[in-house]
Amino acid sequence: MRVVVVGASGNVGTSVLHALANEDRVESIVGISRRRPKMSWPKTTWVQADITDDDSELERHFRGADCVVHLAWLIQPSRDEATLYAGNVEGSQHVFNAAARADVPSLVYASSIGAYSPGPKDRPVDESYPTDGISTSFYSRHKAAVERLLDSHEREHPGQRVVRLRPGLIFKREAATEIRRYFAGPFVPNPLVRTAFIPVVPKIDRLVFQAVHSLDVGDAYRLAVVRDDARGAYNVAADPVLDPAELGRVLGARPVPFSAALLRIGADLTWRLRLQPTPKGWVDMGLSVPVMDTSRIRNELGWKERYSSGEALLELLAGMRDGSGADTPPLAVSSSGPLRIRELVTGVGRTSK
Repeated sequence: MRVVVVGASGNVGTSVLHALANEDRVESIVGISRRRPKMSWPKTTWVQADITDDDSELERHFRGADCVVHLAWLIQPSRDEATLYAGNVEGSQHVFNAAARADVPSLVYASSIGAYSPGPKDRPVDESYPTDGISTSFYSRHKAAVERLLDSHEREHPGQRVVRLRPGLIFKREAATEIRRYFAGPFVPNPLVRTAFIPVVPKIDRLVFQAVHSLDVGDAYRLAVVRDDARGAYNVAADPVLDPAELGRVLGARPVPFSAALLRIGADLTWRLRLQPTPKGWVDMGLSVPVMDTSRIRNELGWKERYSSGEALLELLAGMRDGSGADTPPLAVSSSGPLRIRELVTGVGRTSK
């Protein structure tokens, strides 16, 4: 098989390359990214391309591929939704169009738990649950919009096998610098990111979320690529679900009652003051999306996590404390500049680097 991975240099992309490199049925991989990485992977050739440009270049790279995996997505700049929409929604349409014109037999898309409409936290929902997103979150709105684009794409191209994976929060050590930069900003000291300095966790009824290790997500994509019977949507998350009690156990912290409204106000105020890059919509999404039932991917494709959700979270925190990264543009420690100066001079929440 020849597989093209769009957005191959980030948190999930590097894990997908790792999984595909160890898959005997995959003979060659084309990794597409906006900026060419220095790192190399077995079987992988790097191509520099931007999905916001005309999709004729993508079509050229897709020709002869057995599968295209679309992972490219912008989280920042959080203060420029037009740029985000162009990359996330319009860019995804370019990828889908190019894959159809290049007659690629299979298309695998990185959806998200964030595509789901508000739902229950006390029982899991399967993949048939509505994907209309959370209105106050740009990330969720864009994920929902691309789900609709993909619905139309499937109707127009019934001969193409289409898979969409909907993972929970995705963590690994090598993504620590990127995740810290995207969600915490330049003012969080690395040495303070340790469980000993987290004595309490907020006890909020709907602070219930799911996480999964990036390498396990990479394996889910491997299965979606090589299994001809993989079709439609699959929820992907590790056990256990992380609620305040479980978070307290994992972190050795005490759950303390806290107001969801105050958490939202705090996120909004610090974002407006440019102290951190995460707008309040992320809080709304975290408190609103349902708990996912992951039995379909487990039973039909045989997927199983190697890391628990708590282990994935602890690895991320350890990576933040150590300032870990990898030698790709999104993951590199140098992406923040000396003393994180690049994050500061470009404006917190204004750079997509």
